[in-house]
Amino acid sequence: MHNEINEIISTYKKTVYSVALSNTRSKHDADDVFQEVFLVYFRKNPVFKDEEHRKAWLIRTTLNHCKKITLSTWRKKTVSLVGGDVLGAPELTYQFSSNEENEVHAALRALPEKYRTVLHLFYFEQYKTEEIGRILKTSTVNVRVRLKRGRDLIREKLKGEYFYE
Repeated sequence: MHNEINEIISTYKKTVYSVALSNTRSKHDADDVFQEVFLVYFRKNPVFKDEEHRKAWLIRTTLNHCKKITLSTWRKKTVSLVGGDVLGAPELTYQFSSNEENEVHAALRALPEKYRTVLHLFYFEQYKTEEIGRILKTSTVNVRVRLKRGRDLIREKLKGEYFYE
């Protein structure tokens, strides 16, 4: 059992953590979500058809825990003691290797959750729009609309720096 736990965590840690970080916009909250997701996984011990089903379940569970944190009444009544960005989200303590990556990541973090999640699953997790629709329990058309709108919002935020019209 111990080896199975380590194997599952090592296989899916990057996916779960990156989805959590993208949605909570806080390293500390992402750490909490990461722990909660794997605790739920090992307590419930769900059975899956295949590895894609397991991965989709972990992503869906991660998104649900992110919503619990970001929508909690306690969180709405608190003020961060750490400096935050324009949206009030705490600054992340890591930097990417290039300024371009930092700027694109900042633009992605500034997007509303529904666009941020779809873009993350599409570009970083390499899911197809049909798979994203199943994970998010929405239509493929809705996923494609969110992808387009998310791309347009990022393009607008980065206009003049990376996109020339």
